Formats: sequence, structure tokens, C-alpha cells
Amino acid sequence: MEKSKTITVNRKAYHDYHILDTMEAGIALKGTEIKSIRDNRVNIRDAYAKADRGEMWLHNCHISKYQAGGHFDHDPDRPRKLLLHKSQINDLVAETVRKGLTIVPLKLYIKNGKAKLELGLAKGKRVFDKRNTIAKRETDRIIERSLKHRV
Repeated sequence: MEKSKTITVNRKAYHDYHILDTMEAGIALKGTEIKSIRDNRVNIRDAYAKADRGEMWLHNCHISKYQAGGHFDHDPDRPRKLLLHKSQINDLVAETVRKGLTIVPLKLYIKNGKAKLELGLAKGKRVFDKRNTIAKRETDRIIERSLKHRV
């Protein structure tokens, strides 16, 4: 029985990118970081993942200091290692190099007591793509409203 609790969702990623593929990764955390995550004191809006010497790292993810942490607190903006298999890392690196894609975090959640990150292999949207997405969302809302009032 897998229990999971969503901590945060990166809605900006869905607005700025076409998400082509997703995968789950663990995060190597220090001391009080997991407590801050459980308190929803995390921001993944501008975060991205990057490979370095055969390892995948999460950059620009802000995990606030734990309020009751004391002098053993962590650096809020440090790069964090993502826990993936070598084959997964190699596949992601190949996709980003060959097709010019980006790896962005989509969702941070706690699953069976461990912090997990849903990574998305993404291609950047252009301005007209964003406008088309917004227009489609608006028309869907109008259709939903009209169907709701009809019944």
C-alpha cells in the first residue's frame, strides 16, 4: 500500500513547457530538509535538473531553513543530488543533448515517508503556443459552464 502526499506542484512548468515524458526520482536530503519539506516550505518553480559527472543534480530548488533547527541547519539553495539509476541518467542526458530538451521538476511529494520528485522531460513553448493553451483553456471553461447550466 503506497501512501503519498503532494507537497508542491510546479504549475509554471506546465505553462512554459510541453512535457514529453515523466519519471520519479528520489532526493538526497540533509538533516532538517525533510522537516521543512513536510511543512510545505519548499519552492521548485525555477528549479531544473542537470547532469554532472554521471550524477543528476537539482539546481535552484529552495528549501527553507527549519524553524526549530538550530545551528545544524542546511543551506536553502544548495544543489541536491537526485537518486536515479545510471541507465535513467544516461537516457535523460542523451535526450537533452540530442533533442535540446530540458529536465524540469513537476511535482514534489512524500511517498512511503521518503521525498520524491517527479521529473519531466520538457520542450520549451513559444509565445504563440502559450496563447493557444490559454485560449483552449478558456473555451473549455465556457463549454463546461454552458453544459452545467443546461442540465
